[in-house]
Amino acid sequence: MRLEPLTHAHTDSLIAAAGDGELWKSDVTVVPSAETINKYIEDALRGLERGTELPFAIASKATGDVVGTTRFYEIKPADRRAAIGYTWLARSAQRTPVNTETKLLLLKHAFDYWKCVRVEFITDVLNEQSRTAILRLGAKQEGILRNHLIMPSGRIRDSVFFSVIAEEWPQVRANLEAKLNRC
Repeated sequence: MRLEPLTHAHTDSLIAAAGDGELWKSDVTVVPSAETINKYIEDALRGLERGTELPFAIASKATGDVVGTTRFYEIKPADRRAAIGYTWLARSAQRTPVNTETKLLLLKHAFDYWKCVRVEFITDVLNEQSRTAILRLGAKQEGILRNHLIMPSGRIRDSVFFSVIAEEWPQVRANLEAKLNRC
């Protein structure tokens, strides 16, 4: 797995990745369709220009195929914190080591390079698959914000907040590395 800075050159490969499982049909996460991919990438690149986001395409080392995307967002250098999210993977990459390896690389960057004291993960209260994956990373659930967002469908979403803090990072890192070594 390789993280590549997200660009418009990834448009077609992200459309193909989202097509693996018709992910844009989900009501518990926002995955772009062929019609919305350009706005999705533009929004991410605007965040990059502002310094509040750092978006990536996730590519297979073996094939070079893009299997999804992720990003840092809510980057707050003064508070030494950031959120990791906007992560989605093609159906064929789900429940594989790809998400674990992706999150390990991002967490290493956040804690070891940026010297963050906190990294957040936020997901829909209804997204059980994402909630389970975040807990499996070693993040701690902190609470639920009610009526936090309005989804594209118009549904009002409650969001679950998770975090890893600097004091927890050495153990989280060791656990993630051990998981990947078993694969």
